Amino acid sequence: MKVSTEGVLAPRQGADGIFPAGCPSRTVLDHVSSKWGVLILVALWNGPQRWSELRRRAEGISEKMLAQTLRTLEGDGFLHREAQPVIPPRVEYRLSDRGRELAAVLLPLVTWIAEHADEIVRSSGAAGSGEAVDAADGSAAP
Repeated sequence: MKVSTEGVLAPRQGADGIFPAGCPSRTVLDHVSSKWGVLILVALWNGPQRWSELRRRAEGISEKMLAQTLRTLEGDGFLHREAQPVIPPRVEYRLSDRGRELAAVLLPLVTWIAEHADEIVRSSGAAGSGEAVDAADGSAAP
């Protein structure tokens, strides 16, 4: 039997580079696609923010995790940290050009997730309980 691949999207040129275990793209993918990495990058889309603003936006992030995520994203060149010489110290974070380019790619993904999250969680929650869900109206299927 012949299988048709018509209409199937192929990975973009160069995307095969993410599959080898030792590839540097795996490290970057890990940094960018972590739960907190995505949230921080998207939070900075609208402009510079201070530590406390980022902590409020990314509800549930610990101080340790926020510090680690900011250091990692800064080290990767996705954001800039600017410490202003005032008392008390004022530090702002903003996306670099590379970070803005990346956030522009992440925003459609985050928007899609926000639009579909309730339905996905509702259906996966019911599936986890052994109950099927009718996708049309979210009710339990017979």
